[in-house]
Amino acid sequence: MNISILTYGSRGDIQPFLALAVGLQKAGHNPTLVGPQRFAGFVAAHSISYVPLPGDPEELSKAFNKAGSNPLRMITSMRSHVLDIAPQVVRQILLAAQNADLLIHSFAFTTGGHSLARQIDIPDVSIQTFPMFAPTRDYPAVAFSPLGKLANRFSHWFSTQIFWHVGNMGFRQIQHLLPDTFPRTLYWPFANPNERLRTPLLFAISPSVLPPSADWPANVSSTGYLFLDEENYQPPQALTDFLAAGPAPVCVSFGSMVHQDAEKNGKILLDVFAQKRERAIILTGWGGWQVDPAPENILYLESAPHSWLLPRCKSFIHHGGAGTTAAGLRAGIPGVVIPHAADQPFWGRRVHTLGVGPAPIPINKLRAPRLLGALAVAEAPSVISAARILGAHICAENGVQAAISLIEQEQSAFKSRKKYCQP
Repeated sequence: MNISILTYGSRGDIQPFLALAVGLQKAGHNPTLVGPQRFAGFVAAHSISYVPLPGDPEELSKAFNKAGSNPLRMITSMRSHVLDIAPQVVRQILLAAQNADLLIHSFAFTTGGHSLARQIDIPDVSIQTFPMFAPTRDYPAVAFSPLGKLANRFSHWFSTQIFWHVGNMGFRQIQHLLPDTFPRTLYWPFANPNERLRTPLLFAISPSVLPPSADWPANVSSTGYLFLDEENYQPPQALTDFLAAGPAPVCVSFGSMVHQDAEKNGKILLDVFAQKRERAIILTGWGGWQVDPAPENILYLESAPHSWLLPRCKSFIHHGGAGTTAAGLRAGIPGVVIPHAADQPFWGRRVHTLGVGPAPIPINKLRAPRLLGALAVAEAPSVISAARILGAHICAENGVQAAISLIEQEQSAFKSRKKYCQP
């Protein structure tokens, strides 16, 4: 089966879908991944066909940081970013989909991917790395704080309305630029009155972290995380030497977050580690700041695979991105979440609720005393034990295989049923 996978964002957004593509290829399918040009080399190293998209996701990261957790500003930022590159993006997606038997789409392509699948009459599957588009009373939408059962459910409905109306405001503009190729009508994948015809919505989240909700309809499933294990990684000598020189360090990673106060926050981290006489590996990522020369107790690296590094660390300070949170939980170490924007506060609260880390510290409230207190919580025996137990549960799951099974089921079901109810 030829499968086109549409995704966009930072490495944390691309990597789970690369893991899925690798799994699909091993299962005998022919996947093509579509994502930012920036990650073409990363994908090529795993021998997966890649269709690069224009635009720099680092600019989107900056806009998301400014938006914080405001859902309207988040969707508006994405819309503005997409409209600038939309004609080139659509042409590349059409290229990737021309021989596809099935489309998989992530958050940014939820509407467009589904509408394209309907236009070319093939099945589609939506895969999300955070809970979206499936209203529940159990927890709020990712941009909201806990509100109570009825308000929680309303927050999901409200977030979906913002996504639909604001995100699709540029539809006619794009359609005018590409009248013969862009879908003539936009469809919502999860609204068909016939439940069998709704697009499957798969959450690439461990059921041990976010249990399936009784409120979910039949088309919604939880697969478990989509992990990419980079087995051929060869650590640089500086990393090997640092790990061998003392006890397990704290790992710090803010990933793709580009924050205007990176220098101030970097100094807070150094101050805390100096006070605790703690060793730390700081992954600088896109928005990192560092001092040169580094203090003796600190190692700066641009990046390292979380699957390799985190099991060698004692705890993990991070921004709370979905993929980063998943990697920390699987490693079985306590997490200290410092959310910047988007879904990160949601995951920070989840880490705390699960008992595997302290309450999250919003980035604009990061201060040395508060971080010292959070690290003290992370060192509590009960937290360390809970993190190890949760990590073992996650390691026992196989989200990639579960997702592949559901994708294959959808392709088979699509052949045997009435395909789409036309409006």
